[in-house]
Parts: sequence; structure tokens; C-alpha cells
Amino acid sequence: MTSSSRAEPLHWKVVVDAVDPHAQADFWGAALHYEAEDNSGLIERLLGVGALGGEATVEYHGRPAFRDLVAVRHPEDPYDSETGTGSGRRVLFQRVAEAKSGKNRLHLDLHAGPERRVEEVARLVALGATVLREVSEPAGAWTVLADPEGNEFCVQ
Repeated sequence: MTSSSRAEPLHWKVVVDAVDPHAQADFWGAALHYEAEDNSGLIERLLGVGALGGEATVEYHGRPAFRDLVAVRHPEDPYDSETGTGSGRRVLFQRVAEAKSGKNRLHLDLHAGPERRVEEVARLVALGATVLREVSEPAGAWTVLADPEGNEFCVQ
């Protein structure tokens, strides 16, 4: 592949299955210092033309939101002002009927640094996380936690 035919990098987001996507968005938004996307303009337009039924929406933070999905995004990343959808770092939570079972195949590592790890773990526990174990190895130390729905993540 030559530099002139180099493909553009793909935009991506992390998608997390959740029994309660809005509660998960609140937890992870606070954990990451991200903000929940405001899709209310898009939702109101879709409701207005009959492309979306009212049963597909809920009130979330005082505005209409999709019932089965919600995303959080980095507050400094770009987003579409008409739809509220971010085009940068995002985590999307989508409703599923079943609770988490088994070990995660993918997880997030939050990098607080050794000087802030204990403080950050305490903050996350106050938000609803559970400490699963402390790890100390020659390669470093970290804390393994679970979010309110049991998804594991690490704080380094």
C-alpha cells in the first residue's frame, strides 16, 4: 500500500451490553468524567414524523432519550449538534435481556497513576463499583473492580 492510497483510520466506539443502559451510562460517565450524549433533538424529530414510537423512548436527565441505548463521550471530542452523536471517544450502552455471565473478554483499564490509584478506586467505589482484588506483580500494581452490572475493569 502506498502512502497516496493509504486508507483513513476507522472511527469506533466501545459497546457494552447492559440490563440498565442509563444507569451504566451514569456510572461510566462519572467514572471517566465523560458526558451523556443528548440525542433529544434527533428523537423529537423521529417522533414528529412517526419514525419512532413513544414506547422506544424514556426520560433521561430531563429530556427524551432512546429507551434501549445511550452513549457517553469525552466532553472535548467533536459531535454532531443535530443528533447529539459523538464522533470521538465514546462508550455506548445497549439494553439486553440477560445479565452478565462469565468473564469479560474485553475490559477497560483506567490509568490514574500510582500516586492517585487509591484515591481513584475509592471514588469509583463511591459511584457503585466493587473491588474484586488487588494485584501486585513485577510489571506493576493495579486494582480489579466490577461496575454496577458486574463488568470487570482495572485501575492502574
